[in-house]
Amino acid sequence: MTNYLQDGTPIWGQRQIDGPGVWVTCVKGKEKQTVGELYDLFENLADQLWPTESAEAAGAPDDSDEDEAGGADDLEKQIAKEVASMKRPRKETRFANCLTNTPCVVFISCKPPVDPVQLVTTHLQNVMNTGVTQTRFSQRMTPVSGSAVANISEIQSLCSRLVKTVLAAEPEKKFTYKIELRMRNHNTLTRDKLIPELAKCVPEGHTVSLDNPELFILVEVFKSVCGISVVKDYYKLNKFNVMEIAHAKNLREEGAEGRVADKTQAGGGFPAIVAAKTTSEAGEQNS
Repeated sequence: MTNYLQDGTPIWGQRQIDGPGVWVTCVKGKEKQTVGELYDLFENLADQLWPTESAEAAGAPDDSDEDEAGGADDLEKQIAKEVASMKRPRKETRFANCLTNTPCVVFISCKPPVDPVQLVTTHLQNVMNTGVTQTRFSQRMTPVSGSAVANISEIQSLCSRLVKTVLAAEPEKKFTYKIELRMRNHNTLTRDKLIPELAKCVPEGHTVSLDNPELFILVEVFKSVCGISVVKDYYKLNKFNVMEIAHAKNLREEGAEGRVADKTQAGGGFPAIVAAKTTSEAGEQNS
């Protein structure tokens, strides 16, 4: 049963890490603030990408006219309905914070129809285009399309299913791929043992590329849970690090402004303040 705060906000803190979601690293000591900013960010993105649920809620028929038409007999029913709507808690969100009990690490689970990969890549592309992160404490965002118990058989089953789903979109194409594995608070499986088992999940004909792969199989092992997703443009998007993407974008813009200034000076032009000062000095000398 879900518990709620006084304002109707659902409390998700006791949820177990499971299902699709997004792993987010953040500034140490700012985990609670990170969860808050991620709720706002993800809800706004979800409203843009999957607007059907909110649109249906907004477009729900209003039967107040029918109640009014019913006259005084329906007055008590109308009052009861209004009281019930005041007491009803806010509807459950599409996102839920799952307690990790680990500094600098947050996991936000996603509910259908939200696709964590599309959610994260859309946000990262927005940051790359604008240089604005819309968050203060969030750093790397790693989507996981599914989660499983961290043992070889369960991980292989999950990985095979996700890889086949992605490859089915372009059945004739042979991809290059790379496995990106990150392990936290886990000492049962080792990288040397897990990576070869993950590679067995990729059908023959697709080859490994460590330098410039087309597909990235992201594997996050945290304690007893393993999350996996298959993505593109992982290197292009700075390994999904929001702060680094924004920093690189802002550096490019600053560099472009600096080059414009350099070209102006090299071509004999001067900024307005310099030109004004030069004119003033010439006038003083003539006088």
